[in-house]
Amino acid sequence: MGRDTDTGADTVDGGGEDAGAPGRPPALARATAELRAGTGPTAATARRAVRVTLAACAGFYVFLYVLDRPVSATYALFAAVSLAALSRIPGTGRQRAAQIVRVLPVACVLVTIGTFLAVRTWTAVAGMLVIGFCLAFASAGGPRPAGAAPGLQLLYILPCFPPYLPGALGERLAGAVAGIVLLVLAEAYVLPDPRLPTYRDRAADAATTAARCAAALREPPYALPAPLAELARTTGEALRPSHVPEGERPAGPGVHERALAHTGLAARTLLARLKDLPGPLAGARPGPTGLALIRSAERAARATAALLSDGPPADDAGSAARGLLHDRAESARLLPSAPGDRRRQAALLEVADAALVLGTAADLAVRGRAALPEGDPGRFWYAGKSTLRLWWVRLSGHAGPRSVHFQNAVRISLALAAARTVAGLDSLPHGFWAMLAVLSLTRTTAVQTRATVRAALTGTCLGALAAGGVLALAGEASLPYAIALPPLMLVAFFVGPVRGVGWAQALFTLVVAVAFAQLAPTTWQLAEYRFLDVLVGSVIGLACGLLAWPRGAHDEVGRAVARLLRAAAAEVTTATRAVTPGLLPPADGGHPAGGAGPYGDDPDVQHTLVLAESAYAQYQGETQRPAGPGPDWQSALMAGHHVLWGARRVLAAADGSPPDPRADARVRAYGAWVAEGFGLAAARFDVPKGARTRAAPGPDAVAVAGGPQASDATLDAPPVFFTAVAWLDSLTADLSRMAAAHAVETPLPAAGHPGTARSGTPSRGRGGLVG
Repeated sequence: MGRDTDTGADTVDGGGEDAGAPGRPPALARATAELRAGTGPTAATARRAVRVTLAACAGFYVFLYVLDRPVSATYALFAAVSLAALSRIPGTGRQRAAQIVRVLPVACVLVTIGTFLAVRTWTAVAGMLVIGFCLAFASAGGPRPAGAAPGLQLLYILPCFPPYLPGALGERLAGAVAGIVLLVLAEAYVLPDPRLPTYRDRAADAATTAARCAAALREPPYALPAPLAELARTTGEALRPSHVPEGERPAGPGVHERALAHTGLAARTLLARLKDLPGPLAGARPGPTGLALIRSAERAARATAALLSDGPPADDAGSAARGLLHDRAESARLLPSAPGDRRRQAALLEVADAALVLGTAADLAVRGRAALPEGDPGRFWYAGKSTLRLWWVRLSGHAGPRSVHFQNAVRISLALAAARTVAGLDSLPHGFWAMLAVLSLTRTTAVQTRATVRAALTGTCLGALAAGGVLALAGEASLPYAIALPPLMLVAFFVGPVRGVGWAQALFTLVVAVAFAQLAPTTWQLAEYRFLDVLVGSVIGLACGLLAWPRGAHDEVGRAVARLLRAAAAEVTTATRAVTPGLLPPADGGHPAGGAGPYGDDPDVQHTLVLAESAYAQYQGETQRPAGPGPDWQSALMAGHHVLWGARRVLAAADGSPPDPRADARVRAYGAWVAEGFGLAAARFDVPKGARTRAAPGPDAVAVAGGPQASDATLDAPPVFFTAVAWLDSLTADLSRMAAAHAVETPLPAAGHPGTARSGTPSRGRGGLVG
């Protein structure tokens, strides 16, 4: 399943006596409090600054002053800086160290290829196009590959700095490996970061809370008390990616990462279904079959919590799963006499299904392919596939111009290739810095790139002036530079991330000037060259940002969500028709619309959901936003998940029971009504940014009367009817949330489409969803 990419990071507010000191900026007070407490982003930045300074200076000084290897010293310095300062690998120091160890062979390959291709400009440009695209496109694999990509780009760019000497490859590799190894040791053992709750810990807490909820539902009044219902809500919200540190989000393409993300989604679903479980009929006590099903769900949730917390207790988890399967089958076989009880039974089967999925996904997250499930190949389609195959599925799913990862990779590779072409001209000294400027200053939108470049050029100019003065005063004496480099690096790598790109460029200009002054005799003109190269790189970055998708995800997210909602509409229609006589699901449980694709049973919805989530994640980080209220993108993405989950449950619930014309007609009408609602919502989300109106849907969009009705809870119908209606009710709630966000905007024209409500949801006669 595609990763939920809602982004966001919580910060720790400063407190204490300094927080309210008069005349002190709140940001400074907060940073001071974080440094004193050793927590928060400011303290983490300080620890990282210490680590990269130690690793870079240790390798640089040993190679330069002890071994007299200036080439190796250069590569040791920039290898550590590239993977610690330029890269943004999320997580704690030990997590970053593990990721750096994994990319060490890639770094060596890039230095080798760059060394041989840099001899000729055309080969270097061609290599920059291909390698630049591949490294940038690897961001589709998750936040850790995305974070390491800029540093790896720099290690390929570094051999483009003259002289172009393939014979020096050994010294270059020795320096790069030493710098990276020193960085790994520093990240792992110097000033260790405090341990944060992992996503697995959060999922274990959610499973424990689900077990408590299930236990409460077995006792009168057979409903959750308000405090426990609120705990279920907050525990489920804690699993949202926006509430999880980026380093802890399970976003990778591997089996363990996908299964852990699936575990979180299943836990949130189980908690929501337990919280909203319908009570028994007034004055009635739940039947023993339903109580046994809740008891089995409670036992399965406790076994899952133990599995996630302490390791795999195979006997307990397996026994709980077998008991839940048995009780679910028994509950599905015994048909309650009262229609209201059948509605509750359908909800109980949904609870059991969520508990089973939670246990299976958690087992896969802990034990990997050793826990390969025997059934349900669509829902757990990733379980039996190799890591290479899963990477291929992830990358091939984004291999197209509708993916923001593809767009970003094209933009940065073109900019780097253009900078490498200019750097190949003899008239541009130190052209390596132009490519570094492109790499560090180009953003996903032209507006952000322009703002970044403005601040960067200002900072670089001031830094160049300061560096020119230092070089002129110190002259060719190396001792002052050797003394000044460590404290200067420490300040640069701490202040830069805290104060912004202008400060970062100013201080980094000083750092490179002081470092290069120790490698060879230099003059104040080095600072002039630095500013010229940054200016050239900035112009190239701006030009490519204007030519290649200048608005970034600002436009793409609307198109991606619209495609998702149209695919969801088709899926709703297909599923509701499949469970009514005349078109039953295949005997093997596959999708009636066709065989399983690379994303499982619902390839269209799944693929569009992946693209929409990645576009929304990038949109969250872009400052270019429309004025006033905007669409509720998150509700649309969650609706896509609900369509996937519910369609599979509805199809699985179809047992070939005798036809019930009234119930079948009701399910089809309700499904067509919901599908129409998704189609209208797609038209809303696809409105071009800046436009206030959009043409109404075409004449083939016929209004359907078939929304939620009070009689759905009392209709004498088979269990599959209540399963389908419960799913459609949840989708109706999703449509209401999306419509409420659009209600403040100009409505779609209703001419020629009498079934269209003001809010963009289908009308249902008297009392639409949203007025």
